[in-house]
Amino acid sequence: MKRLWLLFAQTVTVLLAAYFVFHTFAPQRAAPAALPAAAVAPPLPTREGDAPGSFSAAVRRAAPAVVSINTSATVRHPLSSDPWFRFFFGEQAETHTGLGSGVIMEASGYVLTNNHVVANADTIEVVLPDTRRAAARLIGADPESDLAVLKIELDALPAIPLGNSDALQVGDRVLAIGNPFGVGQTVTSGIVSALGRSQLGLNTYENFIQTDAAINPGNSGGALVDADGRLLGINTAIYSRSGGSMGIGFAIPVSTAQQVLGSIVQHGRVVRGWIGIETVDLTPELRDTFEVPVQRGALVAGVVANGPAARAGLRPGDVITSVAGKDIGSTAELMSRTAALAPGQAVRFEGWRSKKAMPFDITPIQRPQAQRTQRLR
Repeated sequence: MKRLWLLFAQTVTVLLAAYFVFHTFAPQRAAPAALPAAAVAPPLPTREGDAPGSFSAAVRRAAPAVVSINTSATVRHPLSSDPWFRFFFGEQAETHTGLGSGVIMEASGYVLTNNHVVANADTIEVVLPDTRRAAARLIGADPESDLAVLKIELDALPAIPLGNSDALQVGDRVLAIGNPFGVGQTVTSGIVSALGRSQLGLNTYENFIQTDAAINPGNSGGALVDADGRLLGINTAIYSRSGGSMGIGFAIPVSTAQQVLGSIVQHGRVVRGWIGIETVDLTPELRDTFEVPVQRGALVAGVVANGPAARAGLRPGDVITSVAGKDIGSTAELMSRTAALAPGQAVRFEGWRSKKAMPFDITPIQRPQAQRTQRLR
């Protein structure tokens, strides 16, 4: 029995040793053949430059709808109507040319630009990034917002996707697209530097987006877009001591631009709501004086007799904090919100009278036509 056990142990030991030697020194087996090419999933399509953090996709989405605008106007001498002047000096006239940018808002051919780009122009030409050209017809202009609507007749026009300027926050990344100095379409990047800029003396209605994206002469009327290529505003003006970009540019929010576009296309002009009040921004001193428990709003300084606000019970000293459910933080915001209201439709204004919350149902009327003033260039 002892011998059988010893023989068994020796046999197991020899078999284990042989197994170890074979797997240690035997040549490696060939790897399995690769799958046929047809069985491998094709790689996702990529484009050169689409690296993480690149805005090339946003530019491809928005840039085709940003156009260049060329204008020309014939300027005659002030005395050209005098026969004696014409007899001695002939017909004194000069042709002035201008350039700017615009945004195709609808595939049907409506182009939005700044009023000061096309004001007094005899001819307007729109040039697309794909080099197509078309004569543009002026549908209407609104000097109070410095916007104008053009119409071109071309097929397969790209319309820019729209963003939400009301959701913007300071610090958001933005791109400016336009034709600065006529060098051709150019894209610059920056951030939103401030919101609700007003009292700049540029327009009657001012609620500008401020950005440090480089904006130069020729960019006027171009697009301010977000990182996804959606339109946030129409580039309009810059603060500059040299004539070039100094990092302070202003754009009209797309919410305002849409309202102006729709009104001009429908009525040929902008129809704005008006309630007949004069307001000032609510300061800490005014808040303490009138004992209102809110931090932001517009203080009513005057009310037009028998106007919509007066008929609704609004009085000087009241503070307006919201219009149609949207908060109001300043006089500029109140003007923009009120102007966007449809005349003849009652709207809820929320406010305070001393320490008491006061709702007002006001029916705006059409804003009286204001005397137009010449834009400072």
